[in-house]
Amino acid sequence: MQKNLAHKIYWVIFLGTFLFGFSYTKTSVASGFDHFITANGNKLMDGEKPFRFVSYNVPTLNFNEDEFEFGRKHPYSLPDEFELRDVFETVSQMGGKVIRLYTLPVKFNFEPDDVPSYVLAPNTFSEEAFKTMDKVLMLANEYQIRLIFPVLNNWQWMGGRPQYAAFRGKNEEDFWTNLQLIEDFKATINYTLNRTNTYTGIKYKDDKAILCWETGNELTCPMEWTTEISRYMKSIDHNHLIMDGYDAIDQVPVRLESVLEPSIDIIQSHHYESNPADFMEHVNHNRTIVNNRKPYIIGEFGFVGTPAIEQYIDHIIGSDISGMLIWGLRGHRSKGGFYWHSEPLGYGRYKSYHWPGFESGNEYDETNLMKRMRDKAYRINGEIAPPLAAPIAPELLPIEQVARINWRGSSGASSYNLSRAENASGPWNLIGYNLSDASVQYYPLFNDQTAEIGKSYYYRIVAVNQYGSSEPSNVIGPVKVKNRGLIDDLENFGKIYYSSAGISLETADDRKFKEDMYRLQGNPGQEMIYFVPGNIVEMKIYSFSKEDVENLSFEVSVNNKEYTPIKAERTSFNNGKGDYGYWVPVTYRFKADGENHYLKINFAQETQVSRIEIYYN
Repeated sequence: MQKNLAHKIYWVIFLGTFLFGFSYTKTSVASGFDHFITANGNKLMDGEKPFRFVSYNVPTLNFNEDEFEFGRKHPYSLPDEFELRDVFETVSQMGGKVIRLYTLPVKFNFEPDDVPSYVLAPNTFSEEAFKTMDKVLMLANEYQIRLIFPVLNNWQWMGGRPQYAAFRGKNEEDFWTNLQLIEDFKATINYTLNRTNTYTGIKYKDDKAILCWETGNELTCPMEWTTEISRYMKSIDHNHLIMDGYDAIDQVPVRLESVLEPSIDIIQSHHYESNPADFMEHVNHNRTIVNNRKPYIIGEFGFVGTPAIEQYIDHIIGSDISGMLIWGLRGHRSKGGFYWHSEPLGYGRYKSYHWPGFESGNEYDETNLMKRMRDKAYRINGEIAPPLAAPIAPELLPIEQVARINWRGSSGASSYNLSRAENASGPWNLIGYNLSDASVQYYPLFNDQTAEIGKSYYYRIVAVNQYGSSEPSNVIGPVKVKNRGLIDDLENFGKIYYSSAGISLETADDRKFKEDMYRLQGNPGQEMIYFVPGNIVEMKIYSFSKEDVENLSFEVSVNNKEYTPIKAERTSFNNGKGDYGYWVPVTYRFKADGENHYLKINFAQETQVSRIEIYYN
């Protein structure tokens, strides 16, 4: 670094930070987002008011790793404005003041071009991706929610340290010491901090929406690396605080060296202890190390029951800790429903949280926990959670078949009521009551089983929560009913006409099966039969097999006695096992004429069936 006058002034400022407990910022006499968050001794300050929070990690805020539409070969996408607004509105409704995004993604060098990322190669960045980040910052200001912004991931998920090393043919452990790799990462820091937002015209380093830069997520780095990187960040950005992203997880304590380093402003740790007593012990040990010299936050925690989480939060509220962020929250999806993500710890079926909580999250007490989290988000600031408003209108998506109706959900809606009419102006008849948009994963949400073939209908939908109902959505129609559909999402055996002994419902390892929570497993020689009260005209089966082979065969019958084999079009979406041991997604589809009421599915290989769609007239 150059030892010029500005650099000397910089070190005088940060010596003052270390000795006297304040951070240099551009100050303002206005309130709210006119202030940068500052550090005053062991506290975070928003102007003259202590800044405390109970809020959320949102791993998909700037980058989706959970786009599991069945026909996609990779799960990565950039969120659009609807999805971003949904997240910010959700966190705002819950009283959250902070969102911690996961990381700044780095491209795997073996991935095809259609996989998005932020860092494409050393000192090469995706303008499209960073425009998504621009939108994130624009909306964070609009909703007055601060961001914790980790600039590096220690792990390969979404890309990070291993990918930087791979660009140069190095081992990931070289990342901490290799001069070229350090310069590559500094190029990313320089680009990011100095970027001018294409929507607001504000440089990231001047954007008040950023609570702090975090050196990275769970970094197994030496202190020398942290010191060099945090000082480099401060040399570019004097406005924002820096948080140490060291791998202080569970029993691994925070580093005293980070507490003493002037360029580090905030200390954090992550906690996933299965025994709540261990959480208390480890957090209190970290508080002893920090010793009120700097703000300390719980950057991640979770995977325990509601009583333990409530106890954790109460402990933090009654302490000198500035805030805590639970892992993790995911929002609505533009194509309907929510994003889903299985977690590796705690409950066997633990998923990311969805607001305001749904029956699909009963196993981990989602609805009750979401309410408790909202109450605590206000209580940490000495406030009582205010009543919420009725939800805004959802958006009904285009309808091609009445068996596949879908909609964009409304933040905070607990259910939906779907109506149908034969004229655009009504009268409207309720055909779906108390519907959930968290009941199925990555498929359309509703099948109109009472529609009459040959007629045309108009549809609209209303969102509901305990505070009231939204205005009706947009109207879709006229939709001509060409056939009806039997749709089975395999939550139970209720729609199956017959199945062999030993065929089972499966509800584990959802990540291997595109996050589908309910599936049916069959083995070679087993079979299942469906009956429809009409003539089968089309079938589509969504299945998973361990290997990319013919795993199913099909027959049809008019009387359940004589069956005729049919040849279905097989499509494989195999993209390898990945990090999660994915099974191979395979669809089978056929169209038919004639009189057939029964469909027999024969298992040729070990197979899990995700969804059955049979259309008939």
